[in-house]
Amino acid sequence: MFRGKSRQTDKVETAIRRALGAPEWLQGIRVKDDGSVTLIIEADPEDMEASETRRVEAEARAMNVKGVGDVRAMLTAERAQGAHSTHEEAPPRAGTQRVHKGARLSEEAVSQGEPGAPTTEKIPGISRILVVASAKGGVGKSTVAVNLAAAFAKLGLKTGLLDADIYGPSAPTMLGTSDAQPATNAEGKLVPVEAHGIHSLSIGYLSDPDAPMIWRGPIVMSAITQMLNDAAWGTPEDPLDLLIIDTPPGTGDAQLTIAQRVPVTAAVLVTTPQEVALSDVRRGAAMFAKTAVPVLGVIETMSWFEDPAGNRHYLMGEGGGRRTADALGLPLLGQLPILNEIREGGDTGKPAAAGETESAKLFHELSRNVALNLDSLQTKPAPEIVFED
Repeated sequence: MFRGKSRQTDKVETAIRRALGAPEWLQGIRVKDDGSVTLIIEADPEDMEASETRRVEAEARAMNVKGVGDVRAMLTAERAQGAHSTHEEAPPRAGTQRVHKGARLSEEAVSQGEPGAPTTEKIPGISRILVVASAKGGVGKSTVAVNLAAAFAKLGLKTGLLDADIYGPSAPTMLGTSDAQPATNAEGKLVPVEAHGIHSLSIGYLSDPDAPMIWRGPIVMSAITQMLNDAAWGTPEDPLDLLIIDTPPGTGDAQLTIAQRVPVTAAVLVTTPQEVALSDVRRGAAMFAKTAVPVLGVIETMSWFEDPAGNRHYLMGEGGGRRTADALGLPLLGQLPILNEIREGGDTGKPAAAGETESAKLFHELSRNVALNLDSLQTKPAPEIVFED
């Protein structure tokens, strides 16, 4: 039986179709009043890997539509009646039905595909997980992640760093460990590489640095999951105090996998003051809000350049990070100016935060702000992110 749709759910469905481009493989959309969405996607039985990639990308695009809460895409290997097929279709099995465009699944079938609550089960050997994210590339996210890890390690915390940027791993270069090859322990788990007091893993340790990574979504997710779960980060008796995950830029499948399937304690968002970057911060904040991951605040990079005379030049704009943080109801955790020693530290494998320079003091202050906000999650609710029209 077809049920009537409210004007709001109809509006959300239209917006999702627009976001996906109304492709032929989209067989149906189900929107509930609470904002949860189920997508019915036609799969190609001869190329399930591509179909899985399509599913993940569709979930990510739908997740960014205003009014959408949770999203789950379900694959069906049957085409709608009359649809063109490049392969011979098998008849439906006994007791099954084809899924046609516009048809709605039974409540029982839909409930099986409904997204559950984000995982809260901790990974053995890891006390807390902090995600460093940006919805736009080139804003200094990896620099922040590496130097935060170095600052926490210098404070005496047992700190780990997972470089989850499969296509552009930069942690090995920034830590000076490009030639490292992780060992495996007696249980067959990867042993993280240690440098500057940081225990790190990266796909850069496991692949040819000159070979392009042409993996699709499911393989990317598998690689991240394995580096997280099949590694000797710590033990129940001697766990990591904090694991920092340097995520790829954007809000695609890798980011959603981490937000939905990893017991993330909290996230921080990195941006420059530039309006082009700031518009993407809202997208990143929306993804974490919809996946119930607390966002501690915003970190602004490239805030200004100071000349030898002490004059500040705002090359990327001024005050953008604070305005965005205020609009989202989040604190501005810190501002990092353009400093040559930060760049040199990343290029030479000696993180600025591991030294005793002025830039090291900036990262140490930033790490204290992050630590205070992490600790506050134990005593008060995470900040509520506000999105203004």
